Amino acid sequence: MKKVGPALTSIVIGTLAIIVILTEGNGSLIQTTQSSKVTESNKMETKKEQKEVKQNTEVVQKVELAKVEEVVTPTPTPEPTPVPEPIVYDGLTENELGAKLNRSLNSTLSGYGSVFASQSLALGLDPYLALAIVLHETGCKWNCSTLLKECNNVGGMKGSPGCGGGSYKAFPTLEAGIRSYLDNLYNNYYRVGLTTPETIGPKYAESRTWVSNVQSYMSEIRAK
Repeated sequence: MKKVGPALTSIVIGTLAIIVILTEGNGSLIQTTQSSKVTESNKMETKKEQKEVKQNTEVVQKVELAKVEEVVTPTPTPEPTPVPEPIVYDGLTENELGAKLNRSLNSTLSGYGSVFASQSLALGLDPYLALAIVLHETGCKWNCSTLLKECNNVGGMKGSPGCGGGSYKAFPTLEAGIRSYLDNLYNNYYRVGLTTPETIGPKYAESRTWVSNVQSYMSEIRAK
């Protein structure tokens, strides 16, 4: 058997070195490939996590926004049940009574039915009787008297300051004249039991037809 010479040994060693180098190179290549795959996988996982975080954030934001809207949105207040006006006289409410009295008032007293209604009710007077006396005394069924137009005297009351220097009283406003007349009717007649045309007439006026005229006006007012 021939001995392997130095040259052959060198070739063998060199071949082995190349194999080692190639093996190490392939290992590096495999390792590099595996590292690339891991990096791509990590990137995909990162993107997936970022997407999930974004989706979760959006869900949380929507929930929070819904809570805010729920808090901010006011609860509708139910409409209050309307309370019917009470009946105050002759089956009428106060507003209806004022409107009814207005239908008998013309000229300067037009539109003052509510004043007669409210003040008469407050004093306990018969509003039909109170207004009937005014219509008889002032002629306001058609055209009010000069005494009413110039001095706001609605009941033919006397006193001072006198209207135009006369014996009949002057009032600063028409409403003041109405209220003063109704107060007079209550204090000097109703309080002493004079509550009808028949009982009021002899004290209120000297005319023998006063009672029947007032009764006629009351019937007209009631019928309107």
